[in-house]
Amino acid sequence: MKKILAIDDDQAVLNYLNIMLLQTGIYQVTTLVNSSKAFQELKNNNYDLLLLDMDMPDVSGLEILKHIREKNIDIETIVLTGVEDVELAVSAMKLGAFDYLTKPVDNKQLLTIISTILENRKTRRDVTAETSVSIENLKFKEAFADIITQNEDMIKMFHMVEKIAQSDNSILIWGESGSGKELIAKAIHRISKRRNESFVAVNAGTFANELFSSEFFGHNKGAFTGATDAKKGFLEEADHGTLFLDEIGELALPIQVKLLRVLQEGEFFRLGSTKHQKVDVRIIAATNKDLLVEMKKGNFRKDLFYRLNMSSVYLFPLRERKGDIPLLCQHFLTKFNEQNQKNIQKISDPAMRMLNQYDYPGNIRELMNVINSAVIIETASELNKKSLPHYFLENSSLKEELDSDVKLKTLSEMEKEQIRKVFLYTKGNKSKAAKILGISRVNLIAKIKKYQLE
Repeated sequence: MKKILAIDDDQAVLNYLNIMLLQTGIYQVTTLVNSSKAFQELKNNNYDLLLLDMDMPDVSGLEILKHIREKNIDIETIVLTGVEDVELAVSAMKLGAFDYLTKPVDNKQLLTIISTILENRKTRRDVTAETSVSIENLKFKEAFADIITQNEDMIKMFHMVEKIAQSDNSILIWGESGSGKELIAKAIHRISKRRNESFVAVNAGTFANELFSSEFFGHNKGAFTGATDAKKGFLEEADHGTLFLDEIGELALPIQVKLLRVLQEGEFFRLGSTKHQKVDVRIIAATNKDLLVEMKKGNFRKDLFYRLNMSSVYLFPLRERKGDIPLLCQHFLTKFNEQNQKNIQKISDPAMRMLNQYDYPGNIRELMNVINSAVIIETASELNKKSLPHYFLENSSLKEELDSDVKLKTLSEMEKEQIRKVFLYTKGNKSKAAKILGISRVNLIAKIKKYQLE
């Protein structure tokens, strides 16, 4: 049985939670009315889930969450509080809480969240228990052939994806733009029982809300001006297969309601029709937004979130998998050599050092564009630093100086170098150079003489 700890300074609330959870027959429940005993209770017992009040007189909920993080306690947390406070909710989420619910809670909703969070916990633990996280030990390694990585955390995630892909649950993929969410969605489809059916990918952020509704659900002839023929929507195109909805956080609330009906009832209405149509589709959604924060702001429906987040996958940004950069660089060099009829043999060491040091806010997509641009410009047999995009060089040059293994410069040496660069940039114009450097013209002339830069 899963072990749940409930901490609240209101005994009536604890009694209510205790009875409701015990009636399910699958949870072992412990209640604690005195929050000052929370630290000891968490130390002495291994709980799977914590139901936590925020506003308590002895030790607050935030203090307990901080303690859990500092001590690295392996427990999932759902916050239950009597006050709707967005700032407090965000703080709780940042400290590791899975969700933040306002009392009185809806029994069905709470039980759904508990089931979801504990199922995700079990999947993560199953993956951790694998004897090896080698790519060679994957059962469906060919499904991940398009994803280039040697990162251990990524390979662990592949093992988890194999497990959740074989169910028919909706899946939510979390990750920054450009990190490869669609590649993971395609891998899930290839592993699933729907692998021989259609995979339809849609970026929800590229459509105006009115247009998205027509494209998503389809429309009948005459449904609106210009609708000269009936048209299938994305849902019908993906029937019996998988529909991948990227940037799900961009959907307007009215469309979210319609999507929820699809998930709950398996039916929808075309625009201009009063007849519902059935559809059998697995939905994989992806987001670069924090949907927990969006829910607190009222921009995303909780009921839709819980339907989509039956299983979840977190995709690591490229800055957290630096070891993959050389592999990806070589892959893109080969790809764009072929596309541009080039024969660039390798990437120079200085260029590779800069490519390794950059943080890539645009993730793999940005790295791909950087290499593509450089390959087009490069005329030698080796891809050199000068061929990298100008913005990339500007943002990488200082970091390269700080991170490289060359001898660190003194302040005087750095000052001399900076004045020399600015002086060259202004083509010897002392007044302009002084303005850029933020010093007087007289002071600049003195430093030019000091450093013999004339």
